[in-house]
Amino acid sequence: MQVPEFIKQWFSAIGIDIAHSGLIVQVFLVVVGVLLINFVLGIVLRQLLARTHKTDSVWDEAALEAIGRPLRFLIWLNGIAFAAEMVGKHTEAPIFGVIEPVRTIGVVALIAWACSRLIKNIEVALVRHRTKLGKPTDQTTVNAIAKLLRLAVLITAVLIVLQSLGFSISGVLAFGGIGGIAVGFAAKDLLANFFGAMMVYFDRPFAVGDWVRSPDRDIEGTVEEIGWRLTRIRRFDKRPLYVPNSVFTQISVENPSRMTHRRIYETIGIRYDDLDKMQSITDAVRQMLVEHDEIDETQTMIVHFDAFNASSLDFFVYTFTKTTQWVKFHEVKQDVLLKVAGIIEAHGAEIAFPTRTLHLPEGLHIESAPQLVAASESAKA
Repeated sequence: MQVPEFIKQWFSAIGIDIAHSGLIVQVFLVVVGVLLINFVLGIVLRQLLARTHKTDSVWDEAALEAIGRPLRFLIWLNGIAFAAEMVGKHTEAPIFGVIEPVRTIGVVALIAWACSRLIKNIEVALVRHRTKLGKPTDQTTVNAIAKLLRLAVLITAVLIVLQSLGFSISGVLAFGGIGGIAVGFAAKDLLANFFGAMMVYFDRPFAVGDWVRSPDRDIEGTVEEIGWRLTRIRRFDKRPLYVPNSVFTQISVENPSRMTHRRIYETIGIRYDDLDKMQSITDAVRQMLVEHDEIDETQTMIVHFDAFNASSLDFFVYTFTKTTQWVKFHEVKQDVLLKVAGIIEAHGAEIAFPTRTLHLPEGLHIESAPQLVAASESAKA
């Protein structure tokens, strides 16, 4: 089989004589060997992963999934570098002098990639494993530690690459110290957000999944993600709100998710005609709260006559529910209020509503509607 002329010219341009087939055969064998090793490695990894799925440990599965793809790329990188070195020794072309630095950078990058994948897999596996066992997991702390570890891996990989390329690490660190001042002034908002994220991670005023709100800003919703620069909060109308982390160092943040109880605080009025029943009504309401399954009687509980209002005699109910769930709280509150209304009715009293009493001067008489109609008809006649 004749080799096309343009292929001969292309190989000749880089210094390879196509007629000298020994080099071509060697490169071909290297490529075939790399393909074969990757094929065998894929089978071995699949078998090992199948076995790890049957074990209770989550670490072996996380490690195998982390190193799988980087290991395959590593084999390709070394195979291609080896073949390129063979061609470089034959041709002595200057371009092949970059093979060793490129291979070093590639190996460091692949190791850093594998470490980063391992950290991510362990993070996910740890949360999943503890959730499966029913143990509480601080998602925010786990995410923060994982991000710090990945950042440390990245910085270490960059320093190793710089050192392998002949740069002085001490000089780089000194330059970084000087340049860091300039960068700090130029990117002060970015750094403020970064340190704001660190304060959130360390102080932990809220975590992923918490309901938070701020009395200082129009911020309320469920925390979905805490990043290095932004925190994503999902409003109750399902719109996302992206808050720079530096904001949390300047405002007060409420975390209703960490409340221990929910409060019922309602004022109820009865008629002035039912003043003599006030004591028995408040006593009965208090007893009802003590016996209610969803009311925590160990917390403050107040049911007392409170005020002489314009149209009613007011007493207030102040108590705490055992549940903190928003929907269930309103179910309990509805049940309590309906029972209060039943107690008032059972005592022969009525819930007051705004009324007005009109006092007329002596001698002034107001005819009723039928009398007025009769008077009008007689006048027409």
